Amino acid sequence: MRDLFSRRFGSSINTTPGQQLSWNHELGTRLRAGFLLTVLWTTFLTFVFFIGYFFVQRHPAYSPMIMPQTAVDLIIPFQPAALLAYVSLWIYIGVGPVLQRTLREFAAYGLWMCALCIAGLAIFYFWPTQVPTRILAATHFPGFTMLHRVDQTSNACPSMHVAVAIFTAVRIDEVLRSTRAPLQPRMLNAAWFLAIAYSTLAIKQHVVLDALAGGLLGIVFALMSLRLRPRASRDAGFAQLVRT
Repeated sequence: MRDLFSRRFGSSINTTPGQQLSWNHELGTRLRAGFLLTVLWTTFLTFVFFIGYFFVQRHPAYSPMIMPQTAVDLIIPFQPAALLAYVSLWIYIGVGPVLQRTLREFAAYGLWMCALCIAGLAIFYFWPTQVPTRILAATHFPGFTMLHRVDQTSNACPSMHVAVAIFTAVRIDEVLRSTRAPLQPRMLNAAWFLAIAYSTLAIKQHVVLDALAGGLLGIVFALMSLRLRPRASRDAGFAQLVRT
């Protein structure tokens, strides 16, 4: 079984002396090898996370604190179309694990993401927070009724949307740098993260302080995951591999 995963996660790539794999070919190989496993993993992790999310939402240890609004919160208008960027997170979080090179790296990535989610749920349980009461403009934009019914106004700080998005952004950028990808895909990665982070404010699911706290939490776990990972991940990237 381990040999099968090794073959699927990159070791089956044929190389020859003097030839380098192009970054897009390399990333395409990783994507094809890990796609099914990534879909199964992200679906399972999301399901388990929401079990915990709804539990702490309904049974916090203390009474929730109302998060204060800042001047920036008052400036940003309600923008229902930003819901599209908000829900795109569920696609975005799959990009990081699918680009991992080996099964060990994939598993380590998953464990660090789980640790991030557990930390967020622990904060929600012991320090429950809510966003301020909102008066939103009337909108018939699809999805808002269900979003407000499910998410309510609880579990505000830190924004786990921002936390897992910035974790993903950092890890994707590391892969792009290690494969010597050009600037454009790295900018696209950053833009996708910023769109998700901004959407949490534009649809009024979070305030600025929630987003900042989520960003800090996500960066801490992203940096730890880069430092404490399988040693093979610190070896020369695929940009240095040659064909045989």
